[in-house]
Amino acid sequence: MKLDYQAYEALFNTGDDEALVERFFAPTCRMVSANGVREGHGGLKAFLAWAHDGVREVMRPQRVLSDDGILFAEVDMDFHATKERTDFPFGHLFPGDLVTVKFFVTYTLDEAGRIVELKSMTWPPEKGVTRLPRLGAHPSQVAAFLSYGAAFSNADFERWPKFYTDDMVFSLHAFGIFKGRQAIVDFYLPVFAYLRETVEFERVEATDDHIRAVATSRFTALRDEAASVFGPLKQGDVILAPVIADYTLRGGLISRIEITRNGERVFIPAGETE
Repeated sequence: MKLDYQAYEALFNTGDDEALVERFFAPTCRMVSANGVREGHGGLKAFLAWAHDGVREVMRPQRVLSDDGILFAEVDMDFHATKERTDFPFGHLFPGDLVTVKFFVTYTLDEAGRIVELKSMTWPPEKGVTRLPRLGAHPSQVAAFLSYGAAFSNADFERWPKFYTDDMVFSLHAFGIFKGRQAIVDFYLPVFAYLRETVEFERVEATDDHIRAVATSRFTALRDEAASVFGPLKQGDVILAPVIADYTLRGGLISRIEITRNGERVFIPAGETE
């Protein structure tokens, strides 16, 4: 009885909890951890749905020991927030946050090689863990990129600039070229006072040196603004802008952004439906 742990890791890191439970766990499984016991597929799925609500969990196994019917793993777990979680077990998280926790896990298997019991314990957050560069091709680094997008959409000036190098260059063809992290912050600070930009990623392709994202930026006017970057706007007006964004990476951080249009903008006046 063996568990294909590489396949387990690959499916776990897609974020498809439903498929993970159905493929690798026995119907009568139980999960035992410091914060409770979950029984069966239903109990496990309910727990994972709560734990992963606005948080992407990515596993990075450090050591794996396997014997017939049991497997032990030391795993560094990365948790990337895409929304605020005041109730998260490893601390209050905001979009753009990352916390890494060392897990020690045993998996007991049935005769079909499915998990009948999972027991886990943890060290305190950030204790004894390994690190990846923030952005890149690994599933955790792609999750970090989505977390960056959530922080930007949340207009969190404390968090999203941390994904940039100090000397990064931002080429926004409609508005010019901005050189340096602070120049980008200085551009967006007054804009975000009256306009909220929500970025919805439709496709993301990542290597360790480059990320290409197909996305739609949704701009919503927070107040009437006669001198907006798009011209006069009324509170509640919406502009949809399809774009392709190319991000050059250096040392796991964004060193250059090139934004190009991917279609015509759509203007939706306040009060009208899309």
